[in-house]
Amino acid sequence: MDPTTLALFNLGPTEVIVILAVALLLFGGRKLPELARGLGRGLRLFKEELQGVKKDLEEDQTPPPSTQDRPAQQGSQDAAKDQDKP
Repeated sequence: MDPTTLALFNLGPTEVIVILAVALLLFGGRKLPELARGLGRGLRLFKEELQGVKKDLEEDQTPPPSTQDRPAQQGSQDAAKDQDKP
């Protein structure tokens, strides 16, 4: 993020109180808990999905096991020996 975007979210206690007062006037005391609950659920779901995406990306970045780590199969060894013979 650029510095101007970060400056927008630098709120002091006075600004937070003003925002809460405006929200209380707009939505009323009964509706605010419902809105907060919905916001909390949405943020929780977003966080869970973000964790899932990060996990998927990490799994995609891990290299697959190489063929050198696995023991060779008997059939493939016999085939290689047969190819070496003239």
